[in-house]
Amino acid sequence: MIEGKKQDCARSRLERVAADCGDLPFLIRRDGTWMYRGSPITRKPMVCLFSTVLKREEDGGYSLETPVERGRIEVEDVPFVAVEMEWAGHGSQQVLTFRTNVDQCITAGPEHPIRIRHDLLSCEPTPYLHVRDGKGQFPIEARICRATYYELVALAEPGMVRGRNVMGVWSCGAFFSLGDLPQGCGK
Repeated sequence: MIEGKKQDCARSRLERVAADCGDLPFLIRRDGTWMYRGSPITRKPMVCLFSTVLKREEDGGYSLETPVERGRIEVEDVPFVAVEMEWAGHGSQQVLTFRTNVDQCITAGPEHPIRIRHDLLSCEPTPYLHVRDGKGQFPIEARICRATYYELVALAEPGMVRGRNVMGVWSCGAFFSLGDLPQGCGK
């Protein structure tokens, strides 16, 4: 009898669904600052803790989800910023490792690609690094900060992606385009 109650109790714990709390008063600003009710969260360990329960929904939105509660939050761009880069090797043997504003280290490669998005008005490039998968097609990403992007550009070399001459970087055997080469360059 007691064994049956233990199994029922364990089953009910597994079947529990986090209570939906709706919209939470959190905002992650473009610069990586986490805000709560309009004030910055200044305790980095607290931000790091919240970052571990951050999820990306199938519709592209973000939420904080614990086993007990979940709620949607607002993110201006992406939730993380890659603030530092270390590199080793060269060519296809090169390895690029980034540190985020929450001290997570991510090595770029097939599992963690780098992508560039261009601003519609200024055409300025903005680089992003895949941090982890979301629930749908949208991953959780880190924006590579400007200073780190310049370090990345310094490592760039000519390459070919989908029949286009580009400048890009290698990491873990994968080549990531940083942008097209101007006509007449790289030949």
